[in-house]
Amino acid sequence: YKPGTVTDFEIPKKYGLRQTIADTLGIGGIMRGLRTLHVFEEMLSDMEASDPPPRNIRLLQGDARPLLDQLPDDSIARAFVLFPDPWPKKRHHRRRFVAPEQLDALARIMPRGAELRLATDHTGYLRWMLFHLLAHPAFRWLAQGPDDWRRRPDDWPATRYEEKARGKGISPTFLRFERV
Repeated sequence: YKPGTVTDFEIPKKYGLRQTIADTLGIGGIMRGLRTLHVFEEMLSDMEASDPPPRNIRLLQGDARPLLDQLPDDSIARAFVLFPDPWPKKRHHRRRFVAPEQLDALARIMPRGAELRLATDHTGYLRWMLFHLLAHPAFRWLAQGPDDWRRRPDDWPATRYEEKARGKGISPTFLRFERV
């Protein structure tokens, strides 16, 4: 991590170009998206049609966990975990991304002062996220009041999952944690 370079690390289930561009604004911005093949095709088509086409995007299809092990220490200034699969059945909770092992890996690749942003529309997963993040010594919740988790920050573009949740009358929750 160098002061003149901001590296964002997004871990959504899927999303298109609008999020990608938002996450790569600025010199040296890097977005690593983990997506399904048809979403890759859609993103590439959208990128080709944009004017000018973004040049600082790196795409990866796959699970984020092995990638985290490959990244250098203190290399990610901002990480996004946006609407991850909640795996609602208790027997599947071990598959949830927000867990001590992944939080340890994120803590390693994020320098002090880096920001971890999470969003969910699933109350069970929200409780799970808060339980694990509040217990983790490397992260501090930045919320000062209810608006801090009820309202998406202005520099955090909406995702398809947020729009789907709002369409169903569900208010997503937005969490911001600082690496300490």
